[in-house]
Parts: sequence; structure tokens; C-alpha cells
Amino acid sequence: MVYIATDYSYLLGMPGFSDPLLKNHFTLYQGYVTNTMKLIDALQNLVTDGKVSTPEYSELKRRLGWEFNGMRLHELYFENLGGNSPLPLGGLLDKRLQESFGSLTAWEVDFRATGAMRGIGWVGLYQDPTNGRLINFWINEHDVAHPAGCTPLLIMDVFEHAFMLDYGLKRVDYIEAFFRNIKWSVVASRVA
Repeated sequence: MVYIATDYSYLLGMPGFSDPLLKNHFTLYQGYVTNTMKLIDALQNLVTDGKVSTPEYSELKRRLGWEFNGMRLHELYFENLGGNSPLPLGGLLDKRLQESFGSLTAWEVDFRATGAMRGIGWVGLYQDPTNGRLINFWINEHDVAHPAGCTPLLIMDVFEHAFMLDYGLKRVDYIEAFFRNIKWSVVASRVA
């Protein structure tokens, strides 16, 4: 099974995101896809050659989580962008947000505050499948702090490459642009 980079060029021209920023971001994503495949192939060769007890195998296996999650998080991020309508009220996503946070406003305040925290990483709205609860999480790097078994619904990249070209250090302005471009139909399709 081969991983192939998805073409997200339809996002070019999106308000609040310059084309150079998006093109750089797409190139970075392509690197995660390419490196995921390289690591899978290299690990498979080491297994075939009986070299699973080597430091090389161990380090490549550890690196796979970084590259794979970098690929997948970018796909979720790009897919939940490109919208221009507010969150539709009355649907399952609206209901779950209100049940979990008390109000849409409380959820948004928490999500934005999580994104504005110092550091690099991701912000994700996840659903716990055991009870349906929605929780905003900070994902440190790509491979640390993912809530086990939870479903990602809305992903926001807060590594510098996602905003510095357009916004410099004004991460809050980037978060505002992100919110104006959420494709709520995609987010709603991920909720159970």
C-alpha cells in the first residue's frame, strides 16, 4: 500500500492565507508523505534482512510516528479548510459542542486559547468514542499527546510554518483567519 500526497491546490486564493504560504505548506506536507514511504520501505527491508535488533531499526521505527502523523495531521488540517460559512446550528456537531463545553462560545474560547499558547504543535478538537464527549487537545510536535482512541474532528496547525510568512509573530491573527476558513461540513462529517 502506497501513500500519495493529496493535491490541496484548490485552497490557493483562500482569504487570509497567501499563496506562497500555502505552497510552502504543501511542499512540507509532501515531504512527510515521501518520508513516510521511505521509512516504511526501509523498515520492511530491515525486517526482511533480520535486522530488527539493530539501532537503525529502532531509530527508524521511532521516526515513523513523527513522519506519519505529520502526513496525517496535515491532511486533516487542509481538508478542514476552505469553507466560508459559520458553524451550522442544530446539527450533531453543534449539539456535541454544547454538551461538552456548555456553549459554542465556551468551546471557541478554549480552542483559540489552546492555539495561542506558547510553543509549536497542533490544536485538535477530538471526540472520545466511549461517551461522545468533545475535548480540545494540544498536540506537542506530531507524535506526542494524541488522545488514544479519540477521533480528530478539527485540526489547526500552530507550527510557525503555518502562519509566520503571513502573520509574523501574530499567531492570534492567524487563528482568526483559520476560523474564517473552517469547512464545517468536513468537521461535522467526522463527528459520531
